Amino acid sequence: MAQAVHLMNQEDHKVPDAVADQLPQIEKVIEVTIAAFKKDGRLIYMGAGTSGRLGVLDAAECVPTFGVEPEMVVGLIAGGEQAMTVAVEGAEDNAELGAQDLKDLHLTENDMVIGIAASGRTPYVIGGLDYARSIGAATGTIACNKGAVISQHAAMPIEVDCGPEFLTGSTRLKSGTAQKLILNMISTISMIGIGKVYNNLMVDVKPTNEKLVERSKRIIMQATEADYETAARYFDEAEQNVKLAIVMILTDSTKDEAAEKLIQADGFVKKTI
Repeated sequence: MAQAVHLMNQEDHKVPDAVADQLPQIEKVIEVTIAAFKKDGRLIYMGAGTSGRLGVLDAAECVPTFGVEPEMVVGLIAGGEQAMTVAVEGAEDNAELGAQDLKDLHLTENDMVIGIAASGRTPYVIGGLDYARSIGAATGTIACNKGAVISQHAAMPIEVDCGPEFLTGSTRLKSGTAQKLILNMISTISMIGIGKVYNNLMVDVKPTNEKLVERSKRIIMQATEADYETAARYFDEAEQNVKLAIVMILTDSTKDEAAEKLIQADGFVKKTI
């Protein structure tokens, strides 16, 4: 048992270095994603199995973390929602299904589509990418081997080689970890690029539960050096809008004045100061 744990940990240590090798390609994808957001476009992930689930997870987490609408970052998985927990036979091998899922989203040329496939050859992903390219949408891929087939179907391929898996063929291990690390970078840094973050603070967080309400107040405190009582008061005055409360404090503005400053600053707190 101890040997197995040690060996898995050794293998996991290889993942960050493999991802680091692809940082220039990841940066290109992020730049294009930011450009898509600025054109009111969407970031759309698509994959099958573990790859699809990771895309859906990253998309779902953008909503509370960055205060965006669910339509802004979308995760598509071959076979639909039921495939999140139960394998849907044949779905990943259907290229037409990949294209149809994007058609159902009314894909436009302003959108960014990222196909995720550890194997690098999933037909569902290829079908989606080909359709996306046909209408002029931006395309990227995340594959976990070099010379991946899906790389030929996108403008910005990312190919991470993590080496053999501890459990042969189980792409939920190192491959899944690599994909999660890359998705973290794409969504987080893209949101930074459109003003959803101030310094390293989640200023657009949605306080949907008590934990997040308290976190929101602490964010206001960190951003403005206000005490707890002051942060709580402005949080309430801003109707629980963290970013608005921060600008109110930093610029000594009323709620309406702060809202106008944010509009003029395209949502960037730093540009209001």
